Formats: sequence, C-alpha cells, structure tokens
Amino acid sequence: MSLMPRPPRLLSLDALRGFDMFWIIGGDVLFRALGEVTGWGWARWWAAQLEHAEWAGFHFYDLIFPLFMFISGVAIPLSLLAKAETAADKRPIYLKLVKRALLLVVLGFFYNHLTDLQFATQRYASVLGQIGLAYLFAALIMLNVRSLKGRLAALAGILFGYAAVQLLVPVPGIGAGVLTPDGTINGFIDRLLLPGRLYDRVFDPEGILCILSATSVTLMGGLAGLVLRSEKSGAYRKALILAGSGAGLATAGFVLSHWYPMIKKAWTSTFDIYAAGLSFLLLALFYLVVDVWKVRKWSFFFRVIGVNSITIYLGTRIVDFGYTSKFLFGGVARIAGGAGVLVLGAGVIAVEWLVLYFLYKKNVFLRV
Repeated sequence: MSLMPRPPRLLSLDALRGFDMFWIIGGDVLFRALGEVTGWGWARWWAAQLEHAEWAGFHFYDLIFPLFMFISGVAIPLSLLAKAETAADKRPIYLKLVKRALLLVVLGFFYNHLTDLQFATQRYASVLGQIGLAYLFAALIMLNVRSLKGRLAALAGILFGYAAVQLLVPVPGIGAGVLTPDGTINGFIDRLLLPGRLYDRVFDPEGILCILSATSVTLMGGLAGLVLRSEKSGAYRKALILAGSGAGLATAGFVLSHWYPMIKKAWTSTFDIYAAGLSFLLLALFYLVVDVWKVRKWSFFFRVIGVNSITIYLGTRIVDFGYTSKFLFGGVARIAGGAGVLVLGAGVIAVEWLVLYFLYKKNVFLRV
C-alpha cells in the first residue's frame, strides 16, 4: 500500500501567524509610541487602530484574536483531516483533540495568574481557553460532517443561531436584543454560570456564549484550509477563491452591521463574518506572495515568531522583556531623548525575537 506524500508545509501560515503575534508582543506599543512621538498623521491614525474599539465598531486591533483562531482552523484540513482519512481507529485523534483543549484551558488559568491561589477572584475564562475549545468544536464538525454543504449548514447554524439568541432571547429585567455590556445575553449567562472574576465585571469577552460564537471563525478557517488542500485547483485559483470569499464575507459583515452591530467583546455574528472576511483576504495575500511567488526573505522575521506563537504569548506574561531592553538599550534611549521610548520598544521586540530565533535554531517548539 502506497501513501501519498505529505504536502509541503505552507510557510505563509507561519508567516501570517507571526504577523498576527507581532502586534501582541510589542508591535502595538511600538507603533502607538511612534504616533505620539512623531505626530505624523498616518502614524497617529495607525496608533488609534492599535486600540480595541470601546464597544461597537471595528479597529485593526480587534482582528488580532479572531485572525489567530482563523489560522488555527486552517490547519484542521491540512493536518487533522489528513490523519483521520488514513487512520483505522479514530479514537486517538478524538482523545488528542480533547487533551489539547483541556491543556489550553489550563494554560489559560495559568496565564490569568492561577499561581496566586486566590480561587474566588481567579478569572477562569481566557484567550487560550477560547482558542482550545473553539478548535475542538470546529474540528469535531469538520471530522464528522463530510460534505461541504453540511459544513456550510453547520456554519450557518452557528451564526444565525447565535444571532437569534443575542437578539431574541430576553435577559431578565432588561429584555431582548439589548446589546450593551450589562444587557447582552452573554453577560447574563456569564454572571450566572462562570465562577470567579469576569474580565469586564458584568461580562467576559471570552465567556461561554463567546466561545460558541468564535467557533464559527475557526470553522471558517477550516473551510479556507479545504481550499488550500484541494488538488483540483491551481495555486492562483486558490488565491482567487480565498480573496473572493474574504471580500464577500467582509462586505456582508459590514452591510449587516448597520442593523446588527459588530461588537468584538460580545462576538456578534456580524463581527465574526467581518473578521473572518479580513482573515481570508490576509491569508490570500500571504499565500500568494510567500507560497506561490516564493518571495520569502521578508517573511522569515514573522515565521520565527509564528512557529512558537504560544511560547511567546506565555513568555511575555512571565518574563519582563522590558527590563532586559532597558538594561541593553537604556543608554541609547537616554541619548535619543523623546524618541527613547521607540528605542526601548524596538529593543523589547528584538530581545523577544532573538530568544525565539534561538529556539528556532535548536528546533524547540511548544506544540499544543
């Protein structure tokens, strides 16, 4: 029995994941400082984009988290489905999925300072937990629903079902469809069921319903992965399908948001659709440039970050890279005067990247 050779790794996925993480590990701070120090119009505009929308609306920074979830979904057909198709017994695959989800939930507890041992005020919802659980749900759909129509139906069910819950199910004492922090059904369920502390006191952006909603973004990433995995389409056709899907979704999300607002903290369905649309467009661009045109040298900086994304996400929580930057570049920052904050911000990113480069050269990767 001969097995088909495993397709080459898509470097564009690592690069896009690294690009996404760059803004979390210091790129946001650096460019906000650039806007403040220089006063340049474009820099000040970009600095504003590197802050979350206060509630309704959309800034670039609101894309960072859903883009990461989308990328994790892209990997489902490229790795998980490929293994499932050749496995005689799929139980180890399901077991690994559950273990991965639980591990990310536990790492989320750790990220939220479980080591303080203050369980009554511990925040149990987390970014990592949402990534793990949404991946689990999306993967189960991809594994058990074989047809494209069935997967699209599941996606539509999540998006429309979630919208119906948010808009039609009344919150006691408030009513239905009140999309405010304390009026959403999300916050009511979080206050009712989530133990410990909520991120925003009356609701949690990684709460119970938010996890279910965000599953749609991961599932849309899975559908994008099917496009990349297809042997029927050429590379340019794949890029065109991804770009066309992204443009259509982004347009639909934007138009529908006039009646059903985009709210990242509540993961409204219009937010999911719009964010996934932009993610499709970015994936199409990175895939075309990195994997089709093979213009790759510029992407190495991001790929080093992307292959150890969980490592650096946890690392920035545990290690004071700012102290190391001051130790190494404090003198230069002092001489630079008002621009010293840019020196220190760039220094943080440089130190983090060098640590990741060392791990990359040693083939040390945190896989979950």
